[in-house]
Amino acid sequence: MTKRVLRKWLALFAVGTLLFSAGGCLFFSKPPEEPIQQSLVKLSEKQFPTFRDTLANPDLVQALEQSIHYYGKIPGDRMFKLGKNSYPASHLKHSLTFFLKFIQKKPSSDELTLFIRKYFDVFQSQGRNGKGDVLFTGYYEPSLQGSLTHDEKKYPIPLYSFPRDLVRVNLPRFSAKYKNEPILSARVTPDNQVLPYFTRAEINVRKDFYLQAEPIAWVSSLTDRFFLEIQGSGRVELDNGDVLRVHYDGKNGHPYRSIGRYLIDQGEIPKEKMSMQAIRAWLKANPHRQKEVFHHNPSFVFFRKEKGGPFGSIGVPLTPIRSIATDRSVFPRGALCFVETSMPPRESLDSATDQWGRVSGFVLNQDTGGAIKGPGRVDFFFGNGSWAEFAAGHMNHSGSIYVLVVNNP
Repeated sequence: MTKRVLRKWLALFAVGTLLFSAGGCLFFSKPPEEPIQQSLVKLSEKQFPTFRDTLANPDLVQALEQSIHYYGKIPGDRMFKLGKNSYPASHLKHSLTFFLKFIQKKPSSDELTLFIRKYFDVFQSQGRNGKGDVLFTGYYEPSLQGSLTHDEKKYPIPLYSFPRDLVRVNLPRFSAKYKNEPILSARVTPDNQVLPYFTRAEINVRKDFYLQAEPIAWVSSLTDRFFLEIQGSGRVELDNGDVLRVHYDGKNGHPYRSIGRYLIDQGEIPKEKMSMQAIRAWLKANPHRQKEVFHHNPSFVFFRKEKGGPFGSIGVPLTPIRSIATDRSVFPRGALCFVETSMPPRESLDSATDQWGRVSGFVLNQDTGGAIKGPGRVDFFFGNGSWAEFAAGHMNHSGSIYVLVVNNP
């Protein structure tokens, strides 16, 4: 099929899809939730929170430097929206460098609060309900046992690279009136039909899928691969002692559907006991239903090999507890934020979630996620290891989030 014919078919397909027939809607990723009228609201000084940092990881400087590096790589005049306000990247970079210079003096909480009151504007997210309530969840970097070669008994499950036959159609390029539409994922068949890309169920049953998406490694179970997809990146510990870092490289374009919600709706796990660990335990106890549950989520993630990381959506290494993922249509990429929520004690692996202590502190908006939509969702990156897995698997707490930017003179 020539590129000319491909472009012709893609144009015709995109126009047909934009008519929003019942079938056409299924080709799109899940649209973001309807935004609250004003997602981020500028606070008066009297409304500022107390800026006390109690987060367990002291590496705030490292996280700040990563966001500063990001702003240094993009045009200084690129604009970022903050509620009703807009700021160029150069101003957000200045906000971070100014803040970094001050905290390197190791100020007290009172000194820091006075500093922010004098020099910064503070915007609060209106959250899920328009009253500032934000749901905090977590993710981490898992470790999997695996191999670079296929072993049907020990390592039968492939981690696929991005498929050669997956085509991205950027609908706004066809017409400005479709500027808010997501990118369409499609494939072109040998007889020149343009179809939605394969679902998870279709990928899992295709014996020849490796011809389009070369496996970069092999792991032991569908469960391990599924949770790696949810986290977005991880470490594959190879039999020879080496460690392979794998990172998110795209998805098939189908909507993400929560298997946790599915198991709650099926009456398999009570809502109050839902966690990543609870899902793993249920899947282990019900191996005959694994495919049913996994195939409830048609979205599928592809990976690439990478040195270092894990990297966030702005291309910088994530810092445990100091990096968060948000909806980039609401929160400016790379921005300095302040959060208030609950978190388990460091190294605690059995603390009840209703006994987690309240924490607050400064974080950087350095990542995003398919399930993190709207002003009322924030995902904490917890790093790797047992505590990170426990915290990420059980994190489901309300709180508040604020965005800080140096005020205009």
